[in-house]
Amino acid sequence: MPLSTINKKALPLAISAGEPAGIGPEVILKSWIERHRRDLPAFFVIGNPQIFQKTARKLGLDVPMHIIEAPDQTQDVFLDHLPLYDHGPETEHKVGAEFQFGSPSVTTAAGTIDAIKRAVEFIFEGDAAGLITAPIQKSVLYDAGFSCPGHTEYLAELCQTITSQPEAPVMMLVSEYLRVVPLTIHIPLRDVSRAITADLITRICTKITTALRQDFGIEKPRITVAGLNPHAGENGAMGDEDEQIIRPAIDKLRDLGMNISGPLPADTLFHKAARATYDAALCMYHDQALIPIKTLDFDGGVNVTLGLPIIRTSPDHGTALNIAGQNLARADSMINAIKLADKIYQNRQNWAKKNV
Repeated sequence: MPLSTINKKALPLAISAGEPAGIGPEVILKSWIERHRRDLPAFFVIGNPQIFQKTARKLGLDVPMHIIEAPDQTQDVFLDHLPLYDHGPETEHKVGAEFQFGSPSVTTAAGTIDAIKRAVEFIFEGDAAGLITAPIQKSVLYDAGFSCPGHTEYLAELCQTITSQPEAPVMMLVSEYLRVVPLTIHIPLRDVSRAITADLITRICTKITTALRQDFGIEKPRITVAGLNPHAGENGAMGDEDEQIIRPAIDKLRDLGMNISGPLPADTLFHKAARATYDAALCMYHDQALIPIKTLDFDGGVNVTLGLPIIRTSPDHGTALNIAGQNLARADSMINAIKLADKIYQNRQNWAKKNV
């Protein structure tokens, strides 16, 4: 939708500000600057205005800002100002201007956590369409008492608190070239084999199928599964996990009507012709999934959380403390995360209408 004819009745997207000492505020500011050229939907930022003002001054970015009191004011100001929702502990304690680029501090940790929480509340209250999370620095949050392993687990905990339903989120990495899901994520490689089970494969593939249908508008999703071992085990010659665990799970899912192939050798799964045969690839471990997508689209990939009752996307990069405050960060991934969150919101609305 062209910005000149923006629908003022549409729900805006919320962006949590993330770690102020990193590149999160920078890529948010640069995304707003690109709002016309990239035809971005309306969004507002939950964060400390001092942080964004200091970042804009440091980087020489001309971004007029407007403090909003509620999300429904976003569309009224978005064309000419970056809407900021002022919130939480770091504003109250006047620490927003004290941060140093590249040097995270526990003084801003409470505000970083609170921004995520407030965004989730806005979504459940019907005031925001979805959430885009700027990167956080977990080590600093841990020092401030943050008890969750990471961003995604915290979002699952917040949603469960509100819905009283257990949440089991799944990470999908998305670019225009590829969608990949790692079956196992942040565990040592030596533990991957023991973590792979038929039940886990079934659960993840079911969530992928649901997401491809309702979030990406693909009526008949095609999933391919990478083998764990070289040559997908080569009939047991290079490990028996592919034949004993992965293939039987795939066969059962295929019997249930799922369009799924594998296990296939990972080294031939990501060239152009192979990618045309599936809509998403399930990989057995972190690097097996992330290396191909970051090779194909290092700056533009998006992290999407499947399996939550809310829409959540995030840039597929971290806080990049080494370049923070130097005007070197590219906003491509943040821009794509904003656009994808909006697309998922539209697709979910269409899905709901078709499945009343």
